[in-house]
Amino acid sequence: MRFTAPSRLGVTLAASAALLASTVGPAYAAPAADEPASTPVPIDIVDGTLMSYVVNLDVANPGQTRLAERAVENAGGVVVQSWPQIGVVVAHSTSAKFLDELPTGPGTPVESAGPTRTAAVSEGTPDLGRETTPGDRGAAPYKRQLRVDGLDAGDVTSAADAAEVREGGLWSLDMVHAYEAHEVSEGSDGVLVGVLDSGIDAAHPDLAPSVDASTSVGCTAAGRPDTSPEAWGVTTSGHGTHVAGTIAAARDGAGVVGVAPNVRMASVKVVNDDGYIYPEYAICGFVWAAEHGMDVTNNSYYVDPFEFWCGDQPFQAPAMEAVRRAVDYATGRGVVHAAAAGNSAYDLANKSTNASSPNDGTAVERQINSTCKDIPTELDGVVTVSALGQDGNKAGFSNFGEGVVDVSAPGAGIVSTWPGGGYARLSGTSMASPHVAGVLALLKSTHPDAGPDELVALLEEQADDTGCPADAGLCGGDATDNGFYGEGIVNALDAVTAG
Repeated sequence: MRFTAPSRLGVTLAASAALLASTVGPAYAAPAADEPASTPVPIDIVDGTLMSYVVNLDVANPGQTRLAERAVENAGGVVVQSWPQIGVVVAHSTSAKFLDELPTGPGTPVESAGPTRTAAVSEGTPDLGRETTPGDRGAAPYKRQLRVDGLDAGDVTSAADAAEVREGGLWSLDMVHAYEAHEVSEGSDGVLVGVLDSGIDAAHPDLAPSVDASTSVGCTAAGRPDTSPEAWGVTTSGHGTHVAGTIAAARDGAGVVGVAPNVRMASVKVVNDDGYIYPEYAICGFVWAAEHGMDVTNNSYYVDPFEFWCGDQPFQAPAMEAVRRAVDYATGRGVVHAAAAGNSAYDLANKSTNASSPNDGTAVERQINSTCKDIPTELDGVVTVSALGQDGNKAGFSNFGEGVVDVSAPGAGIVSTWPGGGYARLSGTSMASPHVAGVLALLKSTHPDAGPDELVALLEEQADDTGCPADAGLCGGDATDNGFYGEGIVNALDAVTAG
């Protein structure tokens, strides 16, 4: 994936206005002429039920933000969090008329606005001097205890056998040549990786040396940042702890080791205790990464409640646009992003139907089209990662797509850290993406002045070309770039030895 973005170096607050202006774009997209429109998904907004919204400004600056905040309040809403850097306001309201009464379009500061979920806000509104209680979830019940990256953790998790827990000989690190790379570099502690996930067990012996509490944050209180350890620590899910171990578990003579064991990690908690990653959580995470010196983010999830957010739908496009702005802002501040391609065995290059969304209410069978995106992995500037099995073939569950997948990495039966000082074996593109984040961290360590575009170019150039299997008709492309492997299997050794 190619993109151009300024390095974090030299980007000052005074100079940020021009950069911010470039992040503001149209919220809606039309399908291609030969495509059908996507199927609308009704969202039942009822008086008295607390709902969450994003409000996108036409210009990203503090003055317009204040005007938009006033408009939110006049429409019966509460401003939860404002991000003037990207021209986005997160608001709550119990009024069914909130969107109707919020002025949008020419002559107003608001370009677009829409809901961020189909369910009521389970966490309530953070204490902003006005008490608001959670709405009634009855119309849209939570269906899972934990959902990440399209798989229930109970379906993919098992305790690791003692023989599997070892610093040397992990097949996944062998496949990406990490052990060979460690003989040259284990990464620099000046590089910071943001683990946007379900929190990290910072007390785990393999992770304690790497977790930077000073840059960690929780974003699941309605998208408002909270730096308390309770906000960014692990609660109901071990997913983030597992991901973190693959990236940077320490070489300490015990347990496992990560792809880049000397880099630092920040826990950026974007998964709530019910297992959901709503747009306002992800927005908080990406802007936080931009503002707190992160070099790489790992994103092993898709943003709920839609597996695919459709740009031609007025109730979906505004939230997708808000997340896009946050990703673009972080990229512009020097952050490079790796993301899981997803686990639905879906051809992302040829979208047609989807029956999994919304996942916080009643899912519907719907027509989708090219405006519908799995976010953040399909956003510009994000490295889309497919998953491989130990045999080097694409894992059966992994999404794919010619021109969509950028690189591939191990993702089946991956042994890594687990809360409480333990270890577990998980499968998913969630497990492939942190291998790539680790390689990007090594690249940043050996190329400290490289910006996101240069790092992605290096990542792809150094990946090992891998052709499609003979009987894989959906793979497409050739040995240098195809729908299963993208530009190839990432190579950590080449990352630390290339000039």
